[in-house]
Amino acid sequence: VLTDDKGMSVYWWDNDKPGSGKSGCNHSCAATWPPLLAAPDSGPSGDFGVLIREDGRKQWTFKGRPLYTFVNDSKPGDRTGDGMRGSTWHLAKP
Repeated sequence: VLTDDKGMSVYWWDNDKPGSGKSGCNHSCAATWPPLLAAPDSGPSGDFGVLIREDGRKQWTFKGRPLYTFVNDSKPGDRTGDGMRGSTWHLAKP
């Protein structure tokens, strides 16, 4: 399972079209599923890429899929977001 730099689980969403360069999770969605933000000087490396969110911030992608964390995961290793919202949210795996 992919994790962020704090060891928190990372997810992808079925409603995002892989390779589109866009995140469909904004506003209230992003409050529940915070985007995995990239530093302004970050760039693609291997299977990891970046997209520009509608607010201008960079977000990490993996194999073209935007990556997110889940607000209800409280500690490293939590995976409570897997299968949420009608099974449209999934743990990101290499």
